[in-house]
Amino acid sequence: MNITDIRIRRTYCENRLRALVSITIDHDLALHDIKIIQGADRLFVAMPSRRDENGEFRDICHPITLQARQQLEQAVLDCYQQYLQQQEAAD
Repeated sequence: MNITDIRIRRTYCENRLRALVSITIDHDLALHDIKIIQGADRLFVAMPSRRDENGEFRDICHPITLQARQQLEQAVLDCYQQYLQQQEAAD
């Protein structure tokens, strides 16, 4: 899996949601509404989801392997940190 583009679409300062992100894989597949969430100990990435008929949230798409999940999460969080540094430098 080659993540060819990452875009921070929107950032938030309230609650646990920190940002909405879109990624492109291999210049061929775009995934939108990936969330960066502040957990108890660290930031983590949550895949796009929707509420099912029982009211539970289900991922619309997700990495199959641990390696793919780690690669995606690391790339998204690195991009988010760079975005925050650029915003701080601009202020």
